[in-house]
Amino acid sequence: MPARALIVDDESPAREELRHLLTSFDDVVVVGEATTAEEAEVLIGSVAYDLVFLDIRMPGMGGVALAQRLGQRADAPAVVFTTAFAEHAVEAFELGATDYLVKPFDAERLRRAVDRALTREDAPSRGAGDDGETRSAAEREPTQREATVRIPVHRGDRIILVEESRIAFAEAARGYAYLTLVALPAGHTLAGADRLLTSYTLVDLAERLSEIFVRTHRSFLVNIRLVREVVPQVGGGLTLVMGDRQRSQIPVSRRQVAEVRQRLGV
Repeated sequence: MPARALIVDDESPAREELRHLLTSFDDVVVVGEATTAEEAEVLIGSVAYDLVFLDIRMPGMGGVALAQRLGQRADAPAVVFTTAFAEHAVEAFELGATDYLVKPFDAERLRRAVDRALTREDAPSRGAGDDGETRSAAEREPTQREATVRIPVHRGDRIILVEESRIAFAEAARGYAYLTLVALPAGHTLAGADRLLTSYTLVDLAERLSEIFVRTHRSFLVNIRLVREVVPQVGGGLTLVMGDRQRSQIPVSRRQVAEVRQRLGV
């Protein structure tokens, strides 16, 4: 069965355009529209939607507030934000949104968002049981897809999700953090980009990224899989040579040396 989608936007042209784009997708069917978050919440309470396309700024309760409320439901649908405002992206991903589309977007970008939403680890199954009815949450087969940690960054008027395996290290920068990436293949969205600013602090990143990252210094968080050399320093510290394009050298404070050595097995 196709995924059942709800479009939530107070602007009629925006709803019509999104509905039109979705008509070309065989695996999605729009079965509801709402002009306010309050109206959407009522619909979601009565229809088992798989996917909600959610605007952020609407009269009354905004899209972010609705996403917070949906996140408390055991049967929460996947949420894709569709908005003209890029500045809410980090907050949206913290709420578990599967994607964040900045208007205007085309069918190709929308296709990627739908694919991401329908392959999320907790996505509802759209298969039917032997009786032809959609299976309940308890009957759904778990997906084999491994969840991937991704960090949203601004790139012009777009929000790009950077997979953690692409991040060599993060560096603190006055309440924010810079991500230094490995060299990416030609054709990749971020090809040629070595250093990107994210709205997360280093503490936020330490909590969000997986165990492949280790804090080496109060200003650095390092991907241990991308350490290429370990250089002992006078005084007991270390320097790590990373696998990015510049072969960056990252300091390891003395208090972190034992943990870093243990994590690297050296």
